[in-house]
Amino acid sequence: MTTQYPWNSAAGAKPRVVVLASVNRARVRTELGRIERILAKSADIVAIDEDESFDFQKEKADLAVVLGGDGSILSAARRMCLQQIPVIGVNLGRLGFLAALGENELEAIWPEVCMGCYPIDEHAMLQCTIVRGWGASSESGVSESGYQLALNEASIMGGPPFSMLQIDLYVDDELASTYSCDGLIISTPVGSTAHNLSAGGPILHRRLEAVVISPISPHTLTMRPVVDRADRKFEMVIRQGHESVAAVFDGRVLGPLREGDCYRITRAPVSFQMISVPGKGEYKTLRDKLGWGGNPRVNKR
Repeated sequence: MTTQYPWNSAAGAKPRVVVLASVNRARVRTELGRIERILAKSADIVAIDEDESFDFQKEKADLAVVLGGDGSILSAARRMCLQQIPVIGVNLGRLGFLAALGENELEAIWPEVCMGCYPIDEHAMLQCTIVRGWGASSESGVSESGYQLALNEASIMGGPPFSMLQIDLYVDDELASTYSCDGLIISTPVGSTAHNLSAGGPILHRRLEAVVISPISPHTLTMRPVVDRADRKFEMVIRQGHESVAAVFDGRVLGPLREGDCYRITRAPVSFQMISVPGKGEYKTLRDKLGWGGNPRVNKR
């Protein structure tokens, strides 16, 4: 899904921009001043946030410019929570799969971004909640934790003693399967090139309204990754675990999971919004960032 720009670009209005700068990275500290001057030519900068102090729930901005790497973009999506605004990422990190724009490319396209020349793509996010005592026989034993939003994935992970887990997966209240595995991942299309890919899951187009369910090191060879609709309710219930099993979202621990606890995943009520930069298509990113495509033969004449 593609949305229109939230500010009146047709009337020449400048967007209100917040710059999220991961200054713990040396390249961000080095380039911040130059990038700030570029942005100020076509936009009103409302904040340079170097310490995650900008409150998206209380302060108004039309657009976020994220300086850093993919982790910085994940952090921005989490901090915005229900107040999602369009994002453009400048890669001053390593891989830069989401933050695909180089710092030297920003100056050429920034005026056109502010004029609304490029589409804003919406990407599915997950809402993650722990339900304690899900397997209790009475409702008095059930309690829910606060939710968190995830852009990449929600997963159940086990630490020491690294014994195998048994996880029941329910989809829309129906038992889908019981996994004997080291963990279980429910990934968005954006996150399909992250942990899901490492676990053998497929790559999804980022704008699909879908998720991938991928077991980590399953005991049974027939337990393969499954693609399903994003608008369903997924509940991962610990049938057998140990003391260090945790519910994880985008690499952060939401909380521990005991036997009988449930990690409930639903489609978030908001979408992550990213400006689609020309020349940064997904297949090009796969080739450039992940070395996808092998070594095709060149016809010789």
